[in-house]
This record gives sequence, C-alpha cells and structure tokens, in this order.
Amino acid sequence: MSLGENIGNRAEELAGKAKEVLGKVTGDSRTEAEGQGQQLKAKGKDALDNVTGKVSGFVDGVTGGDKQ
Repeated sequence: MSLGENIGNRAEELAGKAKEVLGKVTGDSRTEAEGQGQQLKAKGKDALDNVTGKVSGFVDGVTGGDKQ
C-alpha cells in the first residue's frame, strides 16, 4: 500500500467521522448514517490495501520480486 492510498483512506475516514458527528449534533439520522457508511468504506479500502500489499510482498518473496 502506498502512503498516498493510506492518507486518502484516513482522510475519507475522518470525513465520515465528521459527517457522523454533524448528523448527531443536528439530529439528522440520515447524515449520521452516511458518515458511518463512509467510515466503513474507508476502513474496508484500507484493509483491502493491506491484504493486497501483503499478498504482493509474499509473491515477490516467492518469485524473486523485482530482481533483474
């Protein structure tokens, strides 16, 4: 996973948290739910990026990776 993807996922998660809090403060359950969904989506992307990176590293270790 690249640093840019990690930062993007964290930014998306924080935006979702802000939206959730705004929904709670204003009593807007739809905005609150959207914020929760946005956070889950960001966490899911982060988890997928981590798995992809680990699988890629494993494959590179088995096959010799970038060695040319």
